[in-house]
Amino acid sequence: MNHTLPTPTPFSLNTRRGVYYNITDVMSSFDSLLSNEELQFFEQIDCIYRTMCSILYNFVPTSGHPGGSISSGRAVEMLLYQTMDYDFSQPDKKDADMISYAAGHKAMGLYAMWALRNELVRLGNPSLLAQEKRQLRLEDLLGFRRNPTNETPLFKKYSAKALDGHPTCATPFIKIATGASGVGVPASFGLALGALDMYPNNPPNVHVLEGEGGMTPGRVHEAISSAATSRLYNAFLHVDWNQASIDSNLVCREDGSTGDYVQWNPAELCYVHDWNVIYVPDGHDFKQIAAAQRLALSLETKQPTGIIYRTTKGWKYGVEGRDSHGAGHKFASDGFYNSLKDFEQMFNVQFPRFTGDAIPARVEENYFHSLMTIRNVLESNPHLTKTAGKIISDAKERLTNIQRTIRADAPSLNTLYTNKEIDANIIPDELKLAPGSSITLREVLGKSLNILNKKTNGAFLASAADLLGSTSVNQVNYGFAPGFFNATSNPNSRLVSIGGICEDAMGAMMAGVASYGSHIGVTSSYSAFIAALEHVPARLHGIGLQARESVTGEPYNTWIMVNAHAGVKTGEDGPTHADPQALQLLQECFPHRVCITLTPWDPQEIWTLLVAALKLRPAILAPFVTRPPEKVIDRVAMKLPPVEDTAKGVYAMRTADKTSKQYNGTIVLQGNGVASIFVNEVLTKLEEQGLNLNIYYISSVELFKFLPATERETIFPEALTYEAMGITDFTMPTMHQWIRSNEGIQRTLHSFRGGHYLGSGAAAKVLEEAGVHGAGQFKAIMEYATMIEKGKKD
Repeated sequence: MNHTLPTPTPFSLNTRRGVYYNITDVMSSFDSLLSNEELQFFEQIDCIYRTMCSILYNFVPTSGHPGGSISSGRAVEMLLYQTMDYDFSQPDKKDADMISYAAGHKAMGLYAMWALRNELVRLGNPSLLAQEKRQLRLEDLLGFRRNPTNETPLFKKYSAKALDGHPTCATPFIKIATGASGVGVPASFGLALGALDMYPNNPPNVHVLEGEGGMTPGRVHEAISSAATSRLYNAFLHVDWNQASIDSNLVCREDGSTGDYVQWNPAELCYVHDWNVIYVPDGHDFKQIAAAQRLALSLETKQPTGIIYRTTKGWKYGVEGRDSHGAGHKFASDGFYNSLKDFEQMFNVQFPRFTGDAIPARVEENYFHSLMTIRNVLESNPHLTKTAGKIISDAKERLTNIQRTIRADAPSLNTLYTNKEIDANIIPDELKLAPGSSITLREVLGKSLNILNKKTNGAFLASAADLLGSTSVNQVNYGFAPGFFNATSNPNSRLVSIGGICEDAMGAMMAGVASYGSHIGVTSSYSAFIAALEHVPARLHGIGLQARESVTGEPYNTWIMVNAHAGVKTGEDGPTHADPQALQLLQECFPHRVCITLTPWDPQEIWTLLVAALKLRPAILAPFVTRPPEKVIDRVAMKLPPVEDTAKGVYAMRTADKTSKQYNGTIVLQGNGVASIFVNEVLTKLEEQGLNLNIYYISSVELFKFLPATERETIFPEALTYEAMGITDFTMPTMHQWIRSNEGIQRTLHSFRGGHYLGSGAAAKVLEEAGVHGAGQFKAIMEYATMIEKGKKD
């Protein structure tokens, strides 16, 4: 039977605060924006820049991403030479506009653009140069994608900087490391949030460069949503929409053709999330680019703005589309030399041609001579360098005249590090817990963060994956404006909405907040999710800050990743949520000082561990806290060391009597679940049996590693590792440095000892299934102690 389909119901979006413009519809308002002389300047600059991109790809060796570097060049040139207000002599000035290469694969373009600008200023207005370590010189391009151990002669002669394959904070003006699966966009929005909170009346603008391919990761969608919801109106997303990725020449739906990857285009994605959108049909037309950027700065909607430049990847390079993404002309080929012709004709010069064997030293020499050809051209064109010098000087003057001022009641993060009242060994009255009372670890952590937040006047900005109350991180905001942060209607809240259940974006965005340097970002979710989903932004945060420290000496900026509802005590939610594996993803998985994990078992340990770790200024601080309430013990009555000892990372609950003829070995505990059971149910029974044991608790492996080697040996002698057995909430890999004998490993109790994921149920039953309940611990320890005693007698 034939049916006539009904007419579809018309669909329309609800009213948006953001506005949409096609720049060609309003060009008449910007006719006089660029003079003919300015257009000529930009055309010459872009020709030099495109040529430099081609040279970098040719000599390094055929490595990098020329296509996107070239297609985005004109938008970036307009930002640097007209739109942004900044002081070239002070790359780290906090009131200046920022640019962020979220599209980290455009690093080739970043380095070429930076070296060109530096050379123009060196020749046209050298008084604006920063100290050399904060410059990116033409000679530094010899270090593109080179390791610091590179031995080629000119790299060493000119002390060229080793320029990473994707951007890090070793590069001047770059605040975050980018390039990994969408991390750059949310981290950049974190910079915008940090700046907006400090300068609410006239905030520094953050200009974020990305491509449509870089907008496909989920964390980017989450971040775009968050930026609009929080009204981060100082965030500007510049999208180099060239439709080409590694595998596709039609990433998005366009002109009736379905996209290979997604069925939206960048303008639609931004607009549906309530952004202002300005579409630039010809992203290579300087007049359209200048008009779009000027219009963006003039909008008064208090919404973030996306400028979508329709471009061609590899424009005028000779290789276009996806073929130019991570590839280009072969070394010293005709195609490469053809890509130099625009420059050679414009300036009436010729680059040196390479002949002979392509040994590294000879290739580098030809590379250097090519760079010197560019230098010679600039030296021979003073009108170009003087114009650039004045433009860069004008940017500094505009910044000075704006007089951006930090708000009077702004956060004071430095108080955390200088206020003597904030001491790991001085427990605030609010956290002095009565023995016998009950409280959760997560609540004590929330209270501790709130105390610090009040003392720093709101320097802690917190977010959670729709779990603010559940993980107690909502307490960070007690005493501040209730509700979520909104730049226009609720700027004093310390809680940030990041798209809902969005650990991916949350981690990157709070890392960006921390990187700005005035706040500590806090994220919170189940440890089962957050440790894995925020691992990539954690790595990039550590990479960026370590790179910056190597150049400037600045200490790290901390982001706190709260691993809440940690371990198997979240048993009611089942093995999908009660995950013992999270710790092994973070503990000692980073270079020294980058990440500190905390594994308290007693609520009384939280403040001491938290403050001790924060004072060391790691890039990432990852406390693990459980969900159920804990009975507060009397440490004195239980003959446990004072909580101050927990800051050392390892402490002895009991030390074996060396004068006794009986000796029963060493037990190492880690995790709230096993330790609380051990102290409350097992310890007294062991002593009633007359066992002579060393019993250690691991509160933080990384804090322990900060101690001098001699002190570590005093606290936990290495010899004990060859006899010890472990008991942990977590997994066997987290125990290996404490348990080194095959016998000890076999006897260690851990969540996967039975060879399977644990089932669901109340915490006590799941711990029983794992064999780490009271009876299980007692039995295992007695068998171990008997074995040790027998071994001593034998």
